[in-house]
Amino acid sequence: MASVSSLGIGSNLDLNGLLDKLTTSESAPLVALQSRKDSYTAKLSAYGTMQNALSNFQTAAAKLAVSNLFKGTAVTSSATDVLSATVSAAGQPGVYTVNVAQLATSQSLASAGVVDSKATVGKGTVTISFGKISGGTLDPDTGKYTSASFSPDATVAGGSFVIDDSNNSLEGLRDSINASPALGVTASIVKDGSAASYHLLLSSRATGEASSMRIGVSGDASLQNLVAQDSSAAQAMRQTAIAGNAALNVNGLSIVSSGNTVTDAVQGVTMMLAKTGATTLKVSTDSSAVQSAVGGFVAAYNALQGTISQLSKYDVAKKSGAALVGDSTLLSIQTRVRSALNTPQAGALQVLSKVGVSFQRDGTLTLDSTKFDAAFSASQSAVSELFAGKGSNTGFGTQIAALVGGFTDANGILGVAKTGINSTLKSLDLQYAAGQTRVNATVARYRAQFSQLDMMVSSMSSTASYLTQQFNGMSGK
Repeated sequence: MASVSSLGIGSNLDLNGLLDKLTTSESAPLVALQSRKDSYTAKLSAYGTMQNALSNFQTAAAKLAVSNLFKGTAVTSSATDVLSATVSAAGQPGVYTVNVAQLATSQSLASAGVVDSKATVGKGTVTISFGKISGGTLDPDTGKYTSASFSPDATVAGGSFVIDDSNNSLEGLRDSINASPALGVTASIVKDGSAASYHLLLSSRATGEASSMRIGVSGDASLQNLVAQDSSAAQAMRQTAIAGNAALNVNGLSIVSSGNTVTDAVQGVTMMLAKTGATTLKVSTDSSAVQSAVGGFVAAYNALQGTISQLSKYDVAKKSGAALVGDSTLLSIQTRVRSALNTPQAGALQVLSKVGVSFQRDGTLTLDSTKFDAAFSASQSAVSELFAGKGSNTGFGTQIAALVGGFTDANGILGVAKTGINSTLKSLDLQYAAGQTRVNATVARYRAQFSQLDMMVSSMSSTASYLTQQFNGMSGK
């Protein structure tokens, strides 16, 4: 008996429609399982959103747990063209009169002139070292010393380079020096317009008395006569700028510095000298960095509250709720954080409202900047103790950071909840796969039975049609 190619063709019955209805009926448990999976997946996603908000809040709290944050100071200069300044946490409030008498300078040397900057200048090894020139007399016309002494200083950079056929010129000397910053010298070529107008100009990279150059040459006499330099002996080059220390006076105390950046002449203050002259430095308390961190803490808490509200809201009109409506984990976190923020601390201030941080009716926090500035100006140490703690006492920053970190780690309330949901989702996946296998087997059985029915009805219809034809023939119709 031939089989039919599609259900219902042989029997003229809607077997496909019937099979679809049976499939839908058999799949009803799978629909319920999928709905549960979707619900748990949405909850897991909501926990992820919650964890991100908690992480941001923890980061903001951790910033307030660092005591150095509360040592905020600022420094101003009444004459920034004379010097500018920065201050570290070690700075102490005070007013300082500063008079800059001399800036630190580096030494410059100029060679004798040559006709062509590309002409050969001799070969040999050039060694540059640094030190202090003392005693003797400097001739202002020749730029050379007599009866001077040179004291090497190993703390200043130096080194050697070779002049050979590849760099045997004024330009080669310049390029060899500039290619090696470790030598501690910069080189350039200047032209004065005379017959022998090309001069090699060398400047020490460092400033201060110890940055005077001594240049030794081992090689041709022509190279020695061009660049050899020793203030206590042969001097082929002339000094065009003297190496000197910066000299300044701070509240009557004389200060000497090898550089124009002077550190800790005033505790915690770094001065960048720009020119000679007088200025007044004022070091004062500065709450801007602390207030910014506290503001960030308040904003992160409010963002956390906003996230909690969104994840737990219920729409009365639609009679539907967000993923974490009535969720005990969410409610527990919210309650414990708020309780921690309301718990008094050790120290003079004890509560957040004393520094202008207070709860509003909607459960969010607000920061009164004026009140915070007043508390910080009155006692930086008290504000520091409130947030960062002191000794065995921990402050709000330390406590909140630890509390929130406990929520989100693997064994914390949120971590455990996420682990539980993931476990449930795996179980539902297994149930769904098993249910799908059962549905597929049942539908396959129905399909086989319907196929047999279709063929049987088709066969019976064919037989009935044949018999009808035979009966009609016998009756002469």
